[in-house]
Amino acid sequence: MLVSKDIIAYQTKTNKVTGSSYKEIAHDVRLAYKKIANLTKRDAYIRSAYFKKDKIFLKLFWVHLHQQPMYSQKRRLQFFNCAIDLLRHSTNSPETLPNPNGRNELVHRFAGVTSAGERFYVQVKQELRSGKKYFMSVFPDTK
Repeated sequence: MLVSKDIIAYQTKTNKVTGSSYKEIAHDVRLAYKKIANLTKRDAYIRSAYFKKDKIFLKLFWVHLHQQPMYSQKRRLQFFNCAIDLLRHSTNSPETLPNPNGRNELVHRFAGVTSAGERFYVQVKQELRSGKKYFMSVFPDTK
């Protein structure tokens, strides 16, 4: 995956979720997601500092996650809390590109660094017609 190294990374205050198995990590992440989901009546969302407190819906993340192989799901779930922290607080500009899979969509790619110093990326999909934003994916930097 091509990612520009020119993106300014946001230093998160959280670290990645630790665990030895997918089951442990998924349990901790589901609890964190449930806390967010219980704050809303309908679809779970968070408000983003970069998008001037616009809503970013979280439902698409789970759909996209389950399309990945199991080892990749575990890697991505570990960075869920870091991604939420980044989306809530980062005002750094992302890399924005048209979505290659959808003509009427943009993909915003944010860079972040965990409190332990690991670099990761967060992708947010934006529909051009409605302006709705969806948290799509989080993944670690490949070295």
